[in-house]
Amino acid sequence: MGKHREIGTIIRSLGCCPSEGELHDLIAEVEEEEPTGYIRLEKFLPVMTEVLLERRYRPIPEDVLLRAFEVLDPTKRGFLTKEELIKYMTEEGEPFSQEEMEEMLSAAIDSESNSIHYKDYITMMVEVQLFKEKNKVT
Repeated sequence: MGKHREIGTIIRSLGCCPSEGELHDLIAEVEEEEPTGYIRLEKFLPVMTEVLLERRYRPIPEDVLLRAFEVLDPTKRGFLTKEELIKYMTEEGEPFSQEEMEEMLSAAIDSESNSIHYKDYITMMVEVQLFKEKNKVT
């Protein structure tokens, strides 16, 4: 079916938002006893069907995202600088890969102020998620 590294892309394209740890566990569940680097469709489909039916790995709610950004912005400016965002996203918690960081920066950073106005970014993420859900094949 596909390579291990493509599984995250497939799962996220279906509207799921697993952490890297959850993704690792899911791959471990479907990979062959002697890993080949590939996942067989016959093993992947039943597990992924269960994930979708149970609505696992749902996106984080808007209010929770806002509170998380507000914790990173103790002075309540309403934004984080590009440097602050990079520091938090690559050095804290489950760090972003360089590719993930570049993708986030391209979508989040206001080029004029070189910062992320996080309420606007959260609104944009929620709208994208709603669009994906509305246009999902059922």
